[in-house]
Amino acid sequence: MRNAKIIASGMYVPENVLTNSYFNKLLDEDVDTWLRENVQIYERRWCSKNESTADLCVWAAKNILNNAGLDAKDIDLIIITTDTPEYISPSTASVVQYKIGAENAATFDINTACAGFVSALDTGSKYIQSDKNYNHILVIGAYAMSKYLNLTDKKTVTLFADGAAGVILKAEETNAGFLGAKQVTKGEYHDWMGIYAGGTALPLSKQVLENNDHKLKFVKKFPKELNPEMWSKMIFDLCEEIGIQPKDVAHFLFTQININSIQQTMKRLGLGMDKCTTVMHHYGYTGAASIPIAFHEAVTHKKIHKDDIIIFMGSGGGLAFATAAFKM
Repeated sequence: MRNAKIIASGMYVPENVLTNSYFNKLLDEDVDTWLRENVQIYERRWCSKNESTADLCVWAAKNILNNAGLDAKDIDLIIITTDTPEYISPSTASVVQYKIGAENAATFDINTACAGFVSALDTGSKYIQSDKNYNHILVIGAYAMSKYLNLTDKKTVTLFADGAAGVILKAEETNAGFLGAKQVTKGEYHDWMGIYAGGTALPLSKQVLENNDHKLKFVKKFPKELNPEMWSKMIFDLCEEIGIQPKDVAHFLFTQININSIQQTMKRLGLGMDKCTTVMHHYGYTGAASIPIAFHEAVTHKKIHKDDIIIFMGSGGGLAFATAAFKM
């Protein structure tokens, strides 16, 4: 059966490292203790002044292509998933296509916020399954949220970070590869967290800029149990759909917003933390890039092996939720 198989991964994070002590000075209070004890973030990477989302994607793409042993001209489709795009229009993917020389690739962006990488895996896999013209698809999750942070808002400024990572999906005649996916949206939460200015609802103006309405905002506090409840339910549902149980899954890759949500989800699944990789400790929260960064770290450290079943589970503003299963 023609299916989509992950054949390589890669990543890029900016060189600029900010430890928690930077924010102690910035906010004039001890935030390091809370960050270490509650979310286990110790440091993160931010873009330089002249570094953009497309730049992150270009460096990540080169790393991914090198690991796959492919040329950019081998790519048939580029899907970039981000909610910090290069421009409102055109797509970030078109910029990346040009800059890496992927002249044969079609392009588009996906924005399901931090769930985007899994949404893109689902989309790319189904392109391969349904259309023989797509044989190599480059999927990248990217985040340059430092550009949208209010430096006086301690609810956001200490958590969010920048990076890009992704995979190559290859068409193969195989029983491995993409096994299935599920996506859910709870739109009643759309106005709880986001970047609400700069679009047609609230165009940029002097007043918008003065009020920092063009920056990331937590408007309302999300229920602590929301992610663990949704993540575990969707994983149970997906496992049932593809005929396995959670214990059959070798490794889980979650959105890295909160280590407590990951721990609670694994407990609900009846599994230990040894079956998942966490990367917020040294990369901070990198949104749509966090899951592929975790995946690449797991691959690099040989936590994922041939024939392993793995599950990606993402969630992000909207609220959007997406999960996907692959056999390596």
